[in-house]
Amino acid sequence: MVALIAQYGLLLVFANVLVEQAGVPVPALPTLVVAGALAGDGRLPLAGVLLAALAGCLLSDYAWYAAGRRYGSRVTRTLCRISLSPDSCVRQSELRFQRWRGQVLLVAKFVPGLSTVAPPLVGALGLPPLRFLLLDGAGSLLWAGAAVMLGYAFSAQVDRVLAALESAGTLAVEALAALLLAYVLLKWWQRWRLLRSLRMARIGVDELSRALASAHPPLVVDVRSPAARRLDTRVIPGALLLDTNDFGSMLAVAAPERELVLYCNCPNEVSAARIASLLARRGYRRVRPLLGGLDAWDAAGFALERLAPEPAPEPSSRVA
Repeated sequence: MVALIAQYGLLLVFANVLVEQAGVPVPALPTLVVAGALAGDGRLPLAGVLLAALAGCLLSDYAWYAAGRRYGSRVTRTLCRISLSPDSCVRQSELRFQRWRGQVLLVAKFVPGLSTVAPPLVGALGLPPLRFLLLDGAGSLLWAGAAVMLGYAFSAQVDRVLAALESAGTLAVEALAALLLAYVLLKWWQRWRLLRSLRMARIGVDELSRALASAHPPLVVDVRSPAARRLDTRVIPGALLLDTNDFGSMLAVAAPERELVLYCNCPNEVSAARIASLLARRGYRRVRPLLGGLDAWDAAGFALERLAPEPAPEPSSRVA
């Protein structure tokens, strides 16, 4: 690694950061730490390393930001479906944006699973381009600067570790590959365990349509976050909009014997299934997630309503 970074220097730093921020699982932190150590030894310019990392971040992040502005929530859902943790990716990102708004970009690169999703998310939610570049640039410098300065401050120790790895030859490479494989398998096992814990009967869109036309229709509940409903204003007519932080609002209007249908637009209906499991533990026995969620209902051609758009915030509060 030292030989590669010493030979190709800033170009390798730029390329590694660019592809990682694009979503390719090729970690850039080791490269940044080693580049920082080389800068500490005077073999690379410190400012050049930081600028190369910043350029890689901004180029990749702005491409995702532009995709989010153009295609909306479809981009974030696609990213989360192909991630190692697709079931919580969108939900966690939306909740963090709801709390931090544009300032989520300052910390996104320090939060696993949020770095790639945050730029298209804030793009879809209307963060202005200049403000995006300022916040994303500041967050990128914090992230890259922390890794580079770590290598810079401990350049002697980093050199010794890399020398030990180099002397170990192929054994070190095999150990690193085994660790990466173990990480991927762990994430897939966690996903399998989550889905297994949320196994329950679903209701299809055709069955729900017939039930809504019956004499005793179920109560349909939209369990998406407020940020998700800002991204996608579609709702099933008559649905109760649930604030997942306040179960009392639904418990007050739905008796335990009432039939409930919960929907979201997340991978594997995981948000709806989570809340259905919580309700089942509270004594609700007739609660089912909608199979395929809001997208399946829309694709089947059933009626939809649109939520009224929220008033645009003042420019000074866009990132508050």
